[in-house]
Amino acid sequence: MGNSSKDNSTNSGDAPPADAPPSDSSTYSEGEKVLAYHGPRIYEAKVQKAEIRKNEWRYFVHYLGWNKNWDEWVGESRLMKHTEANVVKQHALDKKQGVDKNVKSGRSNQGKAKSSTDAKVDKEDIKNTVSKGKKRKNDSGIEKGSGNVEKLFKIQIPASLKKQLVDDWDFVNQQDKLVKLPRSPTVDEILTKYLEYKSKKDSAAADSTGEVLKGIRCYFDKALPMMLLYKKERKQCNEAVVDSVSPSTIYGAEHLLRLFVKLPELLAYVNIEEETLNRLQLKLLDFLKFLQKNQSTYFLSAYDGTKGKGKGRDE
Repeated sequence: MGNSSKDNSTNSGDAPPADAPPSDSSTYSEGEKVLAYHGPRIYEAKVQKAEIRKNEWRYFVHYLGWNKNWDEWVGESRLMKHTEANVVKQHALDKKQGVDKNVKSGRSNQGKAKSSTDAKVDKEDIKNTVSKGKKRKNDSGIEKGSGNVEKLFKIQIPASLKKQLVDDWDFVNQQDKLVKLPRSPTVDEILTKYLEYKSKKDSAAADSTGEVLKGIRCYFDKALPMMLLYKKERKQCNEAVVDSVSPSTIYGAEHLLRLFVKLPELLAYVNIEEETLNRLQLKLLDFLKFLQKNQSTYFLSAYDGTKGKGKGRDE
């Protein structure tokens, strides 16, 4: 599901321009049960509000069975009538996407909708989407896969973390050194520490922050073996990540930071509205500042040889 926050509901009071409404009545009525596209899949939803915004009907929907943090405004192109034929279409799309509700990710996903960062991270999804470069337009007219989203969504990595990335590349590719696995703290532990840190500062934002972190974890687990490793690290990964073990419970900050370099590219293929994208951008930047603040604790100052005896700066 798209990465939304409670801010969506507070924005519902914006006065939409209605000088040239497309029609006198909306296609969907308030309280109506519908089917809604979100990323590559279709979910059951309920229309809570209907308004004319920017000369088109827009609908504030709640995804049935999911946290209200995912409520959002969508256009008619994202909705379908809840008919038997469309339900069949929903099930067929789920089957095509290879939906498996019992996939092990190291964390329980029950009670929450899939975030925007969950939506396209299955291994085959990443392969097919990046290789085929399929284009999609969202409600704000952003063309997916064209590079426009990548230009819009930029993650400003702090200077000290950029140097960390350069050193990381040099250790592995020039000095033939690897990060000893498993790392401590792991990606999972770092994300948990950040959530605790944010919850102490603003408990009201804990839910939305938790969903973003769940998305980061999911992206990391799926993207690591495909696009976050250097060639010299693949053998180590195959030996360390076995059975149902999640990479986020094995790897640490060094590889997590690489994900942020790839995120604009990955999110270019997810259907996210510009407003939501902007909020996500701010949350990711705040997380990077947290990594920077704890850089000496979370990152290795030097890697060891391929056998691995590295020490962190804090040790």
